[in-house]
Amino acid sequence: MKILFVHQNMPGQYREMLDWLVAQGTHELVFLTQRRNLPDMPGVRKVVYKPHHTPAKNAYGLSKTWEEAVGYGYAAAQATAVLRDEGFVPDIILGHTGWGELLFLKHVLPDVPILGFFEYYYLSDGGPVGFDPDDPPGAASSYLLQARNAVPNSNIHVVDQGLAPTRWQRDTFPQSFHDKLYVCHDGIRTDRLLPDADVTLNLGRAGRITRDDEVFTYLARNMERTRGFHTFMRALPAIQKARPKARALIVGGSGTSYGKASQAEGGFRAELEREVGHLVDWSRVHFLGQVPYADFQRVVQISRCHIYLTMPFVLSWSLLESMAMQATVVASDVAPVREAITHGQTGLLVDFLSPDALAAQVSEVLADPDRFAHLGPAAREHVVAEYDFLTKCLPEHVARINAMVHPDRHLQL
Repeated sequence: MKILFVHQNMPGQYREMLDWLVAQGTHELVFLTQRRNLPDMPGVRKVVYKPHHTPAKNAYGLSKTWEEAVGYGYAAAQATAVLRDEGFVPDIILGHTGWGELLFLKHVLPDVPILGFFEYYYLSDGGPVGFDPDDPPGAASSYLLQARNAVPNSNIHVVDQGLAPTRWQRDTFPQSFHDKLYVCHDGIRTDRLLPDADVTLNLGRAGRITRDDEVFTYLARNMERTRGFHTFMRALPAIQKARPKARALIVGGSGTSYGKASQAEGGFRAELEREVGHLVDWSRVHFLGQVPYADFQRVVQISRCHIYLTMPFVLSWSLLESMAMQATVVASDVAPVREAITHGQTGLLVDFLSPDALAAQVSEVLADPDRFAHLGPAAREHVVAEYDFLTKCLPEHVARINAMVHPDRHLQL
């Protein structure tokens, strides 16, 4: 099969699908992206495009996202036209709908079906905006959010079929979208994500730790409000007081992936360190930054209690990956997390807005890990059943793709 992937940050949600297709060795795969530091992926032709237009810094706020999206979309269409004229006409296009790259592809390849990835519809109520009382929305927030939805509102008419990775994410979109969307996660390679009782981790001058050490962990792409970094930091002193030998491993960058960036000097991490730093034993806190994937696995495997915090927003791969490795997870009690975790069965849920509740639950797990030892295996069993790439997600995606292309071009499992 000939497949054109479109995502501004290759590989995005298509990591596992690309690996599987490449391993089959029978497909012609082209990936259209803006990313310049491209990952090494033999078997995939990478095509980098530059936005045709970007809005000025002082562009009108309500139209800025749309202006950016059409600049991306027009450039993606031009790059696709070059591919077409060179002889590459895909059997199907798989692409993310969030940035406008799919908007004009039907003008270039009108007969090629498009399967679009619908990640999130911006909510003024029920999402991260306004969820935290410490971060109230601005007067224009609801208008700006709705203006951003111009992109998915246009893309639903471009794609032949859409998908959303979770039911909660699907339900952020208007009901009128639902007939065109199926729900299926990107998929987790649970065959590669396993617990390891013998895992060790070298912390440099801080020494080497093993599963015998009392370790709790927090990780996110970036240490930010949407992913509950402030709740974690405010819980940290109480956890340390209750567990005087416990050590915290923190994985994440200092940037901002979602929501507003901190205006404090040094960013959000520095802001929280100034707030609670006098109460923290920093010798037992280890900021690891953004780590390679193998190190991420070791951090989770060594953890006695893994903390996953998020406002109502897109579910992180890391939660499902941690569950696959049989982590005992304490997570925020919000709707997207409840789709993956049942309290007391596959993990533990606490109020996102309550550092005291988080500290109490984490301390309880650290103090008596045997009492909660059933949660990790149950979490893995659930992820294998519902989110495993090879046995659950891949067959569903292949069936949907095959339904959109000529029978002679079907993918074979």
